[in-house]
Amino acid sequence: MRSFDGTELAVNVVGREGPEVSTLVFAHGFGLDMTAWHYQWKHFSKEYRCVLYDQRGHGRSAPALHGDYSIAALGRDLKMVIDAETGHGPVVVVGHSMGGMSILSLASQYPQEIGRRVRAVVLADTAASDISTDVLGGLATKVGTIVIPFARHLIAHPGRAYRLRHASLTKSADVAYLVTRATNFGPNAPASLVDHVARVAARSNPTAWETLMVNIAEVDLSAVLPVITVPALVLVGEVDRLTPPSAALAMQRGLPDARMFVFKKAGHCAMLERHAQFNRVVGKFIRQALQDASREGEMEAAHSTAPAAFGS
Repeated sequence: MRSFDGTELAVNVVGREGPEVSTLVFAHGFGLDMTAWHYQWKHFSKEYRCVLYDQRGHGRSAPALHGDYSIAALGRDLKMVIDAETGHGPVVVVGHSMGGMSILSLASQYPQEIGRRVRAVVLADTAASDISTDVLGGLATKVGTIVIPFARHLIAHPGRAYRLRHASLTKSADVAYLVTRATNFGPNAPASLVDHVARVAARSNPTAWETLMVNIAEVDLSAVLPVITVPALVLVGEVDRLTPPSAALAMQRGLPDARMFVFKKAGHCAMLERHAQFNRVVGKFIRQALQDASREGEMEAAHSTAPAAFGS
């Protein structure tokens, strides 16, 4: 499908059909693709319509047509996917890492969608702002003055950025594997999952990778959290080194109706590393959220059709 600026997005739809079927829309994280949700669509497509897509510059989606890799563009892409692939039934959006930021960006730009079509959100291993502070604590200020200018330097010199990235992710499978395990997984993650994530990351578009790295580091979406008045589930791995539990807790506190779950000894890719537990926790949350939304809708309909009371 074509997004708002003409960028081609790869979309895959599986599961139940029908205009009133509840739909789950999955937004993957930085450097990944829709295969990150393999265990989720296999599980949830038995009950729901599942919509998966590759973010611009990732997987089978094209590079941004006009070079727009802003977080705002990711939110607009998500809106386009929802418009194109969901019917009249309720929608639950599920985002991992950068995909969670896409959801927050959607809420920032299209607040009317929250509660109208989007009835619940799941934010897995993500953050709303101050990622460098969450990860590095008191060192964030000093490190940030080095890391972000360095990333900008790489964007200005794409040849250098590509050589550095190529060396770290593709030249040595052993190095790519070790970096991926250290940054994305807990100590007991299956080697096959680590290898898959390393291979997917190595294939991501260099320009998207470099530009989004800066945009993610600098983003601040904390002001939009109060807009998300629907039930929210915040998930995080206990040993997530990229968006740690402190970032998840900050989001939970900023959301009007949120609960939080921590996956013991899991890293940044809990939906892969703890997929069975992830599906149980998310499944229970979705069922409850949609039941509550249905009851509220019935009460509103009954109230709107009830005869007006006459005063004495």
